[in-house]
Amino acid sequence: MNVHTRRRRWTCLPITAALFAATLAGCSGGTGGRGTITLYNGQHPQLTQKIVAAFEKQTGIHVKLLSNDGVVLADQLLQEGTASPADVYLTENSPELMLLEQHHLLATLPASTLSQIPARYSSPAGDWVGVALRVSALVYNPSLISPAALPATIDDLSESRFKGKLAVAPSDSDFVPLVGALLATDGSALTKQWLKGLLANGSFYQDDEAVVAAVNRGSEAIGIINQYYWYRLRLELGASHMHSALYFFPNHDVGSIENISGVAVLAASHHKVDAERFVSFLVSAVGQRIISSSDDFEYPARDGIKPNPALEPLATIQPDTLDVIRLGNDRPAAALLQELGLT
Repeated sequence: MNVHTRRRRWTCLPITAALFAATLAGCSGGTGGRGTITLYNGQHPQLTQKIVAAFEKQTGIHVKLLSNDGVVLADQLLQEGTASPADVYLTENSPELMLLEQHHLLATLPASTLSQIPARYSSPAGDWVGVALRVSALVYNPSLISPAALPATIDDLSESRFKGKLAVAPSDSDFVPLVGALLATDGSALTKQWLKGLLANGSFYQDDEAVVAAVNRGSEAIGIINQYYWYRLRLELGASHMHSALYFFPNHDVGSIENISGVAVLAASHHKVDAERFVSFLVSAVGQRIISSSDDFEYPARDGIKPNPALEPLATIQPDTLDVIRLGNDRPAAALLQELGLT
């Protein structure tokens, strides 16, 4: 297994309770406002910082921001329990939210907030609400593989014809929900067989950013990513330097599944009113337009808000969708990846 590494997108490292206050101050930057809430942020920091700035300007409420990978923060919240200083948790993928919900760490959100977003993008129990969407996809280099040779389903990637052509980032937090989706649709035995095929066929990278860069420069023919990484690389390099393209699996294949980024208020929050105002702002038309107009290239979850015009419409992609309860909490997927030595 070839392993390639690149800078992680995390902005803070996992921290001990003793160092929490100092780390939080370093990540938040600034004080003041009529009230203060603490946000554990597992979303891309650049996007969250834009949302926080607009919220603080509108409300006068200050947001202390701690950013890390969403899975790391979910584990931290489990450890902290009711003693957590967090008021709000924002993350890239629904399984982390389902995990916290199952441990009764989230507060039920007001109906007026939940109603802003289609119910399929939120917790059936009302404990969290969806804010943004992404779609898993393949990035491919047309000089190394023709569109006709691309796999019809994600299951095909375990076939020997893709040996030496595939880039994967199994340790990226966006890969785990894809494995969880395969577990939910194909079952444990087939998913394990598929992962063993990836082990035989693939070169392994630290994150999706490294995967898309490798395919674009011609080091790999194809790679598993979430679609927004391709758009972000194109913005960074310029269209003339893009030597790759996106491929979405047809026929609602689970390989192109719609992933939900969501937000919740912690049950232990001592600032629930202000925390709920932040969540309400995120799902409002104003907050959703910040998402749609950003260079993060995610789809807003609210109906009636047009996504970034660079994005291919979801109606054209027709991604697979999976009920958030069926997708679950990522723990079986993470355990399987660890069992096979992929993380």
